[in-house]
Amino acid sequence: MEEIERILDFMIEIEKLKNVLRKSKSVGLDRYENSAEHSWHVCLSALMLRDYADGPVDIDRVIRMLLIHDLGEIDAGDKIIYESEKPEFKKQEQDGVRRILNMLPAGKGDEYEKLWVEFEAGETADSKFARAVDRIPPLLHNLYGGGHGWKKNNISAEQVFKLNARIGEGSIRLWETVKGRLAEGVKKGILK
Repeated sequence: MEEIERILDFMIEIEKLKNVLRKSKSVGLDRYENSAEHSWHVCLSALMLRDYADGPVDIDRVIRMLLIHDLGEIDAGDKIIYESEKPEFKKQEQDGVRRILNMLPAGKGDEYEKLWVEFEAGETADSKFARAVDRIPPLLHNLYGGGHGWKKNNISAEQVFKLNARIGEGSIRLWETVKGRLAEGVKKGILK
């Protein structure tokens, strides 16, 4: 029973992800997306896009990565991607992931922490694809929301194309398609 109690406490703790506001507004809404919504969105997106991964991926592992990749934001908060890759933020996020996963019964959080580390490293086929899919919703939010996040944070087209080229590491076809939409956004003045 103690193991179940610990899992229930974990379940209560991860509810806090619903209160972490991201830096982009969902398409068609006038409010900021929360990190729990983002996790759901990228998992469903990964399922729909799995046939476009450059190589074989284990979609179960990809989804597990996507479900836990933002848990550290409960402690660290969300940062816009163009600032979030600073070592001090990544350390704070990893400490948060570790704290939350340590709430689980002995050993149960270890596999998920390893998946988090794998996702962050972005070296395996599964993590490259997961990271590619993770980048797409914020781009769509901006493209179909007047570029609100890019404008608010003074993000240039050069920054967007350079950082998001990593989508091509997980799926060239996906990056080519997204890059085409970004180019349209530049033509329309959404992205400068």
